[in-house]
Amino acid sequence: MSDYVILVDTHDTPVGQMEKMEAHLKGELHRALSILVFNSAGEILLQQRAFSKYHTPGLWSNTACSHPRPGEISLEAATRRLGEEMGFTTTLNESFDFIYKAHFDNGLIEHEFDHVFFGTFDGVPEINPAEANACKWINPTDLMEDIRSTPGHYTVWFRIIMEKMEDRFPGLFAPKTALSTKSTTKI
Repeated sequence: MSDYVILVDTHDTPVGQMEKMEAHLKGELHRALSILVFNSAGEILLQQRAFSKYHTPGLWSNTACSHPRPGEISLEAATRRLGEEMGFTTTLNESFDFIYKAHFDNGLIEHEFDHVFFGTFDGVPEINPAEANACKWINPTDLMEDIRSTPGHYTVWFRIIMEKMEDRFPGLFAPKTALSTKSTTKI
């Protein structure tokens, strides 16, 4: 069964649909979603993408991400994918959106109108090994320091999201008072 993405214009108005891999080969602008989940300590849940992913395998990224299916509302898709990738759901709220285009070594192109959702969760994720190799909670300040020192360890869209968050939500990036990175959970 083929997956299809929603093609959009620069105002996020749907203009058609296309098979997902074809859209990534042609670099067509399509709707996407990224989810960031925070715990009560203000840490962000990251996932290390599965090594079997069609692009950016093994890189660290936001809690979950995907594409809404044709006819699917972005919030519904975000909730669905969070459950499929990380094994839990929570109330999600859209925070902002942006457009980016990135070329990958394997010839694929991500050209996305990305809707960014925030949620909260204090439990233990049950990651889907087909989607994620590992996950960890990390303080936003520590995360930005690591992104700046090792940007190649993170997906391009996640680096953009974090830059936008640093501009929009500077209070999240207050100086840390204690070691705040928890150990990585692996399957």
